[in-house]
Amino acid sequence: MSPLARLRSARAAIPANVRSLSWVSLANDLSSELAYPIVPLFLTVTLGAPVAVIGLIEGVAEGVSVGLRGIAGTLSDRRGGRRLPWVTAGYAATALSRPLLAVAPGWGVVLGARLLDRTGKAIRAAPRDALLRDSAADDRLGAAFGYHRMMDTAGAVMGPLVAVGLLALGLSLRGALWFTLVPALATLVLVRRVAEAPPRVRPVRAVASRRAALPRSLILPLGILTIFALGNSSDVFLLLRAHDLGLSTTFVVLAYAAYNLVYALLAWPLGTLSDRVGRARLLAVGFAVFGLVYLAFAAGPPTWAVWPLFAVYGLYAAATEGVARAWIADRAGAAGAGAVYGVLASATGAALLIASVGAGLLWSHVGHSAPFLAGAASAVAALAGLIVARVMAS
Repeated sequence: MSPLARLRSARAAIPANVRSLSWVSLANDLSSELAYPIVPLFLTVTLGAPVAVIGLIEGVAEGVSVGLRGIAGTLSDRRGGRRLPWVTAGYAATALSRPLLAVAPGWGVVLGARLLDRTGKAIRAAPRDALLRDSAADDRLGAAFGYHRMMDTAGAVMGPLVAVGLLALGLSLRGALWFTLVPALATLVLVRRVAEAPPRVRPVRAVASRRAALPRSLILPLGILTIFALGNSSDVFLLLRAHDLGLSTTFVVLAYAAYNLVYALLAWPLGTLSDRVGRARLLAVGFAVFGLVYLAFAAGPPTWAVWPLFAVYGLYAAATEGVARAWIADRAGAAGAGAVYGVLASATGAALLIASVGAGLLWSHVGHSAPFLAGAASAVAALAGLIVARVMAS
């Protein structure tokens, strides 16, 4: 069988509902990632905001959405296991945030747009992950989540490239932000093709205790992922560091596109590999790569080195994002998937709040290397947690 035939066969094995959700994520991420590398420059260059404000905006936006993440996931379990209304509402809220961002006269309105965007993500994230889990067989979870991350990240590759093209045509940073509305509207059209999937377990009808919603087998994995998230601040700091090291605005966006390209190319293969060799091994590789990349950015590499560092950073994302979701699904047991992913999103979202606000303060008051040293330390701690988990399992 030729490589192309194998690829087609592997894609045909992905459930249709997973593929539909993946197209929705592609369109949404095209919109999000068109804006993402522009926003920190829009804030600092166009609106004159200090870097500490960027950390505040990212942290507060994540913090406000933390509680909603858990609530949406749990409620999607208790309402007959229906995920789609939450998924649709979440993407709609994100679409509404796009024009608000483009018209922002000051950083306060950017904060409002980010709050609406993150609220939309909070509403849809856990129900969407639960819907992905319910749509795939147990022995194909890694492949399903990996395929979804691949498609999601394909949009993240296209977004920065579109941004570069718009800036090359002479559009201002604000003008480029208006174009995020087009793929956002396409997201709302594509989500209509997604169908509900029967939940794996009987939906929770009564109010469950936290202990019942969180099996013991999940406590250590959730702890490891939360510890890692405590140092995994917003990627805007990587973009600012790249600019700080000498890359122009256009090259910063292209370097970010290179990161997403590597992520997109490897997410599905590594997700599938995790079905065979185990999730923890892939997560360990991802955490190690993250730590090394962050140490390199802390050291202040020459400008040319930023490109391969962003590419290697894509390996970290491909080895962790979808694999971590499948790892949690493996240990969910009889718990409702919405509640489990809600707890995961809430815990890591709270950690991201701390990480992003802390990174902004460290950047402004300690030094530009400080946020990256903190991130490398969290990766080492997470690796230690994986070793403990392996010892306990043996």
